[in-house]
Amino acid sequence: MAAKDRTVDEARLDEFMAKFVQDAGAAMSAVLVVIGDRLGLYRAMADCEPVTAAQLAERTGTKERYVREWLSNQAASGYVEYDPAGGTFRLPPEQAMALADESSPAFVPGAFQIVAAMAKDEAQITERFRTGDGFGWHEHHPDLFAGTERFFRPGYLANIVPSWLPALDGVVEKLEAGARVADIGCGHGASTIVMAQAFPNSTFVGSDYHEASVETARRAADRAGVSDRVAFEVAGATEFGGGPFDLVCVYDALHDMGDPVGASAHVLAQLAPDGTWMVVEPFANDALEDNLNPVGRVYYAASTCICTPNSLSQDVGLALGAQAGPARLADVVRQGGFTRVREATATPFNLVLEVRP
Repeated sequence: MAAKDRTVDEARLDEFMAKFVQDAGAAMSAVLVVIGDRLGLYRAMADCEPVTAAQLAERTGTKERYVREWLSNQAASGYVEYDPAGGTFRLPPEQAMALADESSPAFVPGAFQIVAAMAKDEAQITERFRTGDGFGWHEHHPDLFAGTERFFRPGYLANIVPSWLPALDGVVEKLEAGARVADIGCGHGASTIVMAQAFPNSTFVGSDYHEASVETARRAADRAGVSDRVAFEVAGATEFGGGPFDLVCVYDALHDMGDPVGASAHVLAQLAPDGTWMVVEPFANDALEDNLNPVGRVYYAASTCICTPNSLSQDVGLALGAQAGPARLADVVRQGGFTRVREATATPFNLVLEVRP
């Protein structure tokens, strides 16, 4: 490269450094969101009334000096408002909805819990860059399991019953009448339970290869009062049984699998002849350049540290990645033996495919 090609544009450098400061602040503040969530600091401010650091510390059984510094960071981040006249801090209603209400479709602390898990596993992933080996889901810090469920559950509450299932041809009618449903890669069971609560005439079987997650899902089903119609089993995506099923669902998990083609073939074998497979995946376009945006940035980061290593840890190790895109996903399920694939609906964060034999 000629020397003139390396000339630094000072304006562009300044622009990048401003971006660096913003990104570094966000990254360093992520752990403070996790701390605020775990200590109940956001929940203690959910009334949206002004509070001093001392008052918040008293409410939460924490120490004022730490809370004061935490609040100052949150104010600098725009997460809380600061009133210099009274020396008080306030959590606005919009932030309260996102940070303090776990039933809200905008609830975000789970995402920061995932970030914390990624940071804790950094040394392991760095080594995999050198060796090319995989790093299985079960090998990650437990924050990943809880954070993933808490991050995805609000979206499932907001979308599965109101929009995703109705976008499938004839599926809601079957569920209302009484259908048999399999939820593959169910994790802590949030998606399975959401469906079971909405369709009391149907029965559900969730499966996951991660035994600790399956145990957590069983406890969640008991708490939700649906354990009479919901079962959870430890099984991989090419091993689950109990078919034929009227509906098989895979929520945000197909791209994580080592052998998604083999999983597709197994789903086909377990599906009723007139059954439907709903594949929910992170939203992506087919071309890399069309995913270079804030949502793609989040998904590529997660894919680098979580999804791709998990696939590489398993047989085949196809490593689709979290931004596979609809064309690649359709190719995978067709290789598994399915003949009909259509994009049923989408959100800014998810792509929903209807797959039929």
